[in-house]
Amino acid sequence: MRSKVFFKLLLAFVLVIAAATLILDFSIRHAWEDSLRADITQALTEKTRMLASHVSSDKTSTISQIVTDESHASGARATVIDSTGRVLADSEADPLQMENHAHRPEFAAALKGKTGVDSRTSKTVGIEFLYIAVPVNGGAVRLAYPLSNIERSTKDIRTRLLYASGLALLVATLIAILIAHSISRRLRNIVEFAEKIARGDLSARISESSSDEIAQVAAALDVTARRLEENFTALQLSKQQLETLLDSIPNAVVAVSADRVLRWANRAMQSLEPRIRTGTPVVESFRDPELLKALDSAIEQSTVQTVHTTSLVSGRALNVTAAPMPGGGAVAVLQDVTDIERVEKTRRDFIANVSHELRTPLTSIQGYAETVLESFPDSGQGKQFLEIIQKNAARMTRLTEDLLVLARVESGEDKLRLEHVTAATLLDDAIDTFDSIAKARGIDLSIHASSEEAVVADRDAIQQVFANLIENAIKYSPPGGHVLLGAAADGAKVQFFVRDSGSGIALEHQPRLFERFYRVDASRSRESGGTGLGLAIVKHIVLNHGGSVWVESELGHGATFYFTLRHSQASS
Repeated sequence: MRSKVFFKLLLAFVLVIAAATLILDFSIRHAWEDSLRADITQALTEKTRMLASHVSSDKTSTISQIVTDESHASGARATVIDSTGRVLADSEADPLQMENHAHRPEFAAALKGKTGVDSRTSKTVGIEFLYIAVPVNGGAVRLAYPLSNIERSTKDIRTRLLYASGLALLVATLIAILIAHSISRRLRNIVEFAEKIARGDLSARISESSSDEIAQVAAALDVTARRLEENFTALQLSKQQLETLLDSIPNAVVAVSADRVLRWANRAMQSLEPRIRTGTPVVESFRDPELLKALDSAIEQSTVQTVHTTSLVSGRALNVTAAPMPGGGAVAVLQDVTDIERVEKTRRDFIANVSHELRTPLTSIQGYAETVLESFPDSGQGKQFLEIIQKNAARMTRLTEDLLVLARVESGEDKLRLEHVTAATLLDDAIDTFDSIAKARGIDLSIHASSEEAVVADRDAIQQVFANLIENAIKYSPPGGHVLLGAAADGAKVQFFVRDSGSGIALEHQPRLFERFYRVDASRSRESGGTGLGLAIVKHIVLNHGGSVWVESELGHGATFYFTLRHSQASS
């Protein structure tokens, strides 16, 4: 700082002072010279007029004597000429040896009755003179003052001015050194303060007693440092609180920077995977491709990604949700669902086993009830009881069948036989299967919108989806109503729908409509032979295809069930 700011300031001060000194010296010297010359000209003019008066009035002395006396008195060379320009007398030369002066500028003016002024080097004595000539009777008189006297005076004044200027320059330079040193010291303090802040020492402070601009800059920096310290303290406290909060939750959490470096992991993550190391590439800590893929997608696409993995930690099943962070990078939350999946598997196995075990006795009950019913008299209370037994046995059989189907769909036991098939083909299959059933109930079943877009699907599984949706639509549409099917491309997916003309579904029922055994009208569902599992089966089949399912409905305006399947081009 000293080698830069100090010398720059000093150089600037010296240049300004030197320029001011030179300008002052030049202007004063020339002004003084002009003033001195004007004073000499005025004085010499007065003396010349006195000489003319003396020549005109003195009748006792000769012209030569008068010229000599006036020359000594005025300190100037005196000359007298007649009207023709012939020199009558001169204080320093022989008039007879001098040329005619009629054409000299000052004499030419004087012979015309004016005061003549001129300055030039004398041909007679070889010195520069200031000439003043005035008219007299019968000619003119002139005084010539040697300008060498002015030059000597000017040189003396110039010497004194240079001496004074040098002294002023020296004093001003000393003052400039003190000022530059003071300014550089204050700037050096500001730089040292800024360097402390840059090193992270936010407790550094700077104070200035002055009120100039440097003091204002220092005060602003000091306020900035105080606010930075306050904000940093608040940020540290917030970070500690967040870390404490994240450490207290049971789910594992990791943060990854945009350059795929593991920045932070909570206590649950460190317990789940003790080998992880922060500050290293995330691939060194996690070798699971699903997790790495989710993190990459969250960082690059800025979208939330959810995956399921069983290979990250041996023997554990994890749901991973990766979300982008505002400043770049991503955060991943790992939920251990091992116990949940174990309980779900146990539940599915129990339902499947119970359903399987119930099939045989239910089939027997239904068969014996039919046999006894056929041999029973046509009327009577006993026959009524047998019909009730047969009806409920059939309903329980359908229930066990649906439970077995749902268990297989949920567990993934029935592997999907995926193929490329057009949406129009799936719609045509559904119409062929259910057109006669719809007509038998007085319902018009038709395709409202079709598409030749190809999807990736298991045709049998999708027909089961259409079967459940169309059966419900026919069941809840009044006689003479209509059921519409349709499909349309929707980005990377194809959207299908089944729309009925029934009474619609209230808004409060729609979120739970795809739950097991949930019925909007339980009594009507039981009367129609429903099990309450059809929409749950639809949901899981569509989810297994990587799609989604939902319903839109208003009371009195029917209901429309939607589901999506992946476009074949998006899956290739």
